[in-house]
Amino acid sequence: MRELARRVTRTSKKNYGMFAKAAGISDPSRDLIHLELGRPFQTTPEHIVDATVAALRAGEVHYSDLAGLPEFRAAIAQKLNSYNAMSVGPQDIIVTNGLTQASYAAFMALIDQGDEVILLEPYYPQHLGKIEMAGARPVPVKLDVSKDYAIDPAAIEAAITSRTKAIVIVNPSNPTGRVYSREELEGLADLAHRHDLYVISDEVYDHIVFDGASHVSIGSLPGMAERTVSMYAFTKAYAMDGWRLGYLTAAPDVLAAIAKIVATEVTHVNTFIQHGGTAALLGPRDVLDELVEDDRSKRNLVVERLNQMPGVTCALPQGTIYAFPDISATGLSSQDAADRILEEADVVVESGAFYGEAGEGRLRVCFGSESNERLSQAMDRMQTFFNSI
Repeated sequence: MRELARRVTRTSKKNYGMFAKAAGISDPSRDLIHLELGRPFQTTPEHIVDATVAALRAGEVHYSDLAGLPEFRAAIAQKLNSYNAMSVGPQDIIVTNGLTQASYAAFMALIDQGDEVILLEPYYPQHLGKIEMAGARPVPVKLDVSKDYAIDPAAIEAAITSRTKAIVIVNPSNPTGRVYSREELEGLADLAHRHDLYVISDEVYDHIVFDGASHVSIGSLPGMAERTVSMYAFTKAYAMDGWRLGYLTAAPDVLAAIAKIVATEVTHVNTFIQHGGTAALLGPRDVLDELVEDDRSKRNLVVERLNQMPGVTCALPQGTIYAFPDISATGLSSQDAADRILEEADVVVESGAFYGEAGEGRLRVCFGSESNERLSQAMDRMQTFFNSI
């Protein structure tokens, strides 16, 4: 038989981390607590579900516009203008199957064989895989933990070559929980201008920020709208992970290129769930605030408990649904610690090294994925584990 496509055979093997290991445990007597997946525990708010069911009953089951329903894109534009300080209209938006498809389309539209793409490390592993699939070379740039993983323009600039095409950022950051300041983003924007680079900006956690932290979209900075693909989703903040609903905005020429990828790949997003997305954006703000407040209280619970464990220290994340505790004082590697916590404590957490070398010595703990009761149980089990080593 002929070979499979090189984009599959000659790129890194997909690594599903601790999720795959936990899925391989078939013992029904083990009560695993899953803190490895970035999924929300809460159920999608009722008014969003009601709007979707109403659309189904009204016969909204046929083909949609390729870019998304006009009324949905109008609601998205309103949100991007008011919350993200971006000057866009419905014509500047494409609705996608979650941020995963948005980023895939962006990489395929912008990146050529032989290009280089810079990732800030710790990075989100899915982005690395998509860069490779587009035929480009990922170039991780380690952020300094002693500087709270701040963006370092000098370190990034040192990695730029004639082949560099783009820089990828996740803001707020998965896995570190860092919310980048305007000054940091301005430094990154300066690099993009001086070296004529695109910025592919994953902002799926833009609403999930705590303690007065402010989210800034890099595409809102002067001169950045034409060179930034800004990507968002309803996944985390609205507890809509299974809905697979996201969107992106970019300059007209970039948007046209992305539309060509989307049209070939999926044609358009499911029609009736776009009515649910419209309800999410135009519905009561207090529902969103309550979901974020629930994440904040769970963050406080988990971080307080982690800091009581011997050999473990954990700063309060400024955003997202993840804690990123330092376990280096235990002498265990990240993977060894994650493996042993699974086997000895029946708690599934992710190795920090899954997010690149800069994550070694840490674990990623998703505090948004379980109830308060289950989180407390997980912390009890982890406390027992760390007390024993």
